[in-house]
Amino acid sequence: MASFPNKSPTLYERLTAEKKRLQIELDQAGSGSARNKLLDKLRQLDTAAHINEWLSSPGLRAPV
Repeated sequence: MASFPNKSPTLYERLTAEKKRLQIELDQAGSGSARNKLLDKLRQLDTAAHINEWLSSPGLRAPV
């Protein structure tokens, strides 16, 4: 099997990495608007991950 060292990360991998990064920031953030912005961004990433999962599901078919 061929190896692809230059393979770009998938959307799921990028979303997961960003969520981990923001979670670390959130753990260090105090209260206030900065924390609220991080929470909003985490919710957006969760939504994006769910949409990506739905679009990638094998049951989804293109319209004919």
